[in-house]
Amino acid sequence: MIEIKGLVKKYGSTVAVDNISFSVERGELFGLLGPNGAGKTTTISVLSTLLPATEGAAVVAGCDVAKDADGVRRRIGVVPQEIALYEDLGARDNLNFWGRLYGLSGKDLQRRTEEMLEAVELGEHARQKVSSFSGGMKRRLNLAAGLMHGPEVLFLDEPTVGIDAQARGKILALIRRLNEDGLTVLYTTHYLEEAEQLCDRIGVIDRGKMVALGDKDDLIRQIGDEDTISFLLPPERLDELLTLSTKWDLVGDVEHRRGCARLRVRDTARVLPEIQMWLAGQQLPLDHLEVHRPNLETLYLNLTGRALRE
Repeated sequence: MIEIKGLVKKYGSTVAVDNISFSVERGELFGLLGPNGAGKTTTISVLSTLLPATEGAAVVAGCDVAKDADGVRRRIGVVPQEIALYEDLGARDNLNFWGRLYGLSGKDLQRRTEEMLEAVELGEHARQKVSSFSGGMKRRLNLAAGLMHGPEVLFLDEPTVGIDAQARGKILALIRRLNEDGLTVLYTTHYLEEAEQLCDRIGVIDRGKMVALGDKDDLIRQIGDEDTISFLLPPERLDELLTLSTKWDLVGDVEHRRGCARLRVRDTARVLPEIQMWLAGQQLPLDHLEVHRPNLETLYLNLTGRALRE
């Protein structure tokens, strides 16, 4: 459904997207992850024909983005990071406006508008001005506007920025339903928990380069199956811990930073009770004992050496 080969986008001497290649299958929900400024929005802008590529090629829904821009635009929906709504109009009037731009009219426009209002749970607020909406309501209406014409491919660029957890949950649930109904989605985000919930396959982009690409679980397994156990430990007890830890199945050295010990272990089920018994016997606190399993953030830190939100 989406095929990108050697895509490059430069702004003068600045390379925003640096020779990336990936594909998205029909009906897939693909996550493009990376920190702010990594090149995610630029990639979507090229794929949606808003920006020309400097080098490389891209095909969306069977249409070449450089040679058949009109064909691409007819087949895609775009939900930008910035809210693309008229604040002085009501929810229904905003959707009617976008529907007309997509070529809808008459009963088809009316039917689709009401369908979208109900889909994003804004039917009761159809006449209310957008200026009075909460951030979450605006985000949901913004999503509905991008769906008015029933696109084959939906580009979502950070669709949950700046909203609370409840509103985010509603949007993620709606995106999941749309995908289950067969819509192909390319989803950009710097919220790792969203990608964990939604996406089976991801690409991680950093400084314009694709640094990881593939099945989410396979990528996480590449960094190993070891867990990290952390707990509070006074510095003067570190030598005692080091002596004791020699009998545990550790991976690497024991780390101690800011009063916290960190141990990478292969067999958490066996080692964890021993650590708990030792801490309890030494009257050391147990309330900060944590087990961290490898996840997307672990993957990203291993690949780039910096946190995703930096």
